[in-house]
Amino acid sequence: MFFLGCACNNNALEPVRPGTGSTTPSGGGTVTPPSYDWPALADSCTNVLVSNFLDKTTGTFWSTPNDIEKSSEYIYWQQAHALDVLLYAAQRNASLKAVYLDYAGKWYAHYANNYNTDHRGEGSYGGFYNVWTDDMAWICLTLIRITEVSGDKTYLETSREVFDKYIWPRRLAYSGGYALPWTNRPEDVSNFNACTNAPSCLVAGKLHTYYADGGYLDIAKTLYKACTDHMPDEERAEEPPLSYTQGTLGEACRQLYHLTGEKAYMDKAGKVLKYAFTSNRCTDSATGVLRHEGTSMDQSLFKAVLIPYAVNYVLDKDADSVTAQTIKEKLLLCAKTLYKHLDRKMYPRMYCDYFWGSTFSEGTASMGAQASGASLIEGVARL
Repeated sequence: MFFLGCACNNNALEPVRPGTGSTTPSGGGTVTPPSYDWPALADSCTNVLVSNFLDKTTGTFWSTPNDIEKSSEYIYWQQAHALDVLLYAAQRNASLKAVYLDYAGKWYAHYANNYNTDHRGEGSYGGFYNVWTDDMAWICLTLIRITEVSGDKTYLETSREVFDKYIWPRRLAYSGGYALPWTNRPEDVSNFNACTNAPSCLVAGKLHTYYADGGYLDIAKTLYKACTDHMPDEERAEEPPLSYTQGTLGEACRQLYHLTGEKAYMDKAGKVLKYAFTSNRCTDSATGVLRHEGTSMDQSLFKAVLIPYAVNYVLDKDADSVTAQTIKEKLLLCAKTLYKHLDRKMYPRMYCDYFWGSTFSEGTASMGAQASGASLIEGVARL
């Protein structure tokens, strides 16, 4: 593919040094600081994800390169965030759009690798049913994203059906109203965690923008209350604080602000997002970058969820300017740290490590780690 010839060029991946792209005054004037070609690096990092972790016949992702560990059977909710990387790349680079949307179509046709077949045959939405409520919510968000990028409302309509038939009917009462349980199993009847209610709140808000008469805004407000009622304090989405729930709650709040005009939602978005990038619970004390959250497929993917939503906040003209600048600086710090720890000699196996402050050197690469790193560079390229 032509873009590979551009993105893989070693020079394209190097920062522009003072004097190479501008003239330095002979009298000792200000030297232009190094700049980075983030779009070229994004092309490269995303292509590493595609080349090594994407099953091009199904549009779904393996947990390890070429499924070497044969551990991809139950990789379902993770599919949403891996495909999101390709969707952001498709929006950024027109030459990638047709190819990546073709993969998205295959992803849809293969139900995002869903291992649960209990409701197959009920319609196009039946293949996305799962016992885990949050898994369906993440998938719904990516279905809507495919529509946002492609303009094809098939995916949006499927998302609405999944939400209406399988997610919202699971709501249960608690002292403050209604919330969604993590699963539909008896042991989870009071497990109203952030990783379920925050993305479901976001789905409802997004559905309202397309189906204003569907009651989705009221649902979004209900689920926002469920989230905040269960927060341990004003800034933490949950305990322990994890990057993906901080990010998703922040985006749900930002969206509710734009749907209602109520500033309190945007204020909450800024608090929870800033916490993810500045708290010593969420960042590495030595480097200041987002911390190593674990090596499981779930944990390694958490940052891929946070990054796009953090970028959305920074780019929002109504965001608090000081908070947005703080988050932007942290995003750039993370990106520059990852930049230093990518082994270009290994391209196209230039893998991202679980922690951006270290270089992948041995063992089996992780789709979650690669998707998180590629999401970071795609996000910074959007900035």
